[in-house]
Amino acid sequence: MSKTNDASNRTVTIKRTFNAPIELVWEAWTQPEHIIKWWGHVKMNVKVIQHNFKVGGTWKYTMEMPDGNEFITEGVYSEIVEFEKIISSADFKPMTEGVEIQAFFEKNGDQTNFTFNIVHDTEEYCKQQEKMGILNGWGSVFDRLVEHLETLVK
Repeated sequence: MSKTNDASNRTVTIKRTFNAPIELVWEAWTQPEHIIKWWGHVKMNVKVIQHNFKVGGTWKYTMEMPDGNEFITEGVYSEIVEFEKIISSADFKPMTEGVEIQAFFEKNGDQTNFTFNIVHDTEEYCKQQEKMGILNGWGSVFDRLVEHLETLVK
């Protein structure tokens, strides 16, 4: 495989350690009643349109932006291993399309180590997305997840 097609050159990775047990982080990631509280930016109202959480199942969420326009996110689950990983295709219309998102969960006592990859088709597309602020965007989403998890941990 050529170096230019190497997945590491086409992947944006974000790592976090959540101060919550893996079961709770998994639930927050996989259950619609939690997803609406953290998915997307803070000023967006999230609606779960579809959430068929199984391999081959589809998901579709809409986010209403402050200007009233809708931002659509959707994909198809390709791999699910409970408390370990979720892999899905993903389109974030109109900004990012045709990527794969990979969420990896690792138990660390009462905490959860989390690795999130966004895999792009090409290195050029990955670099374009980085310039558009993909790290800041997902970083703010995961900040919201941290806040949501804090409300759940007693």
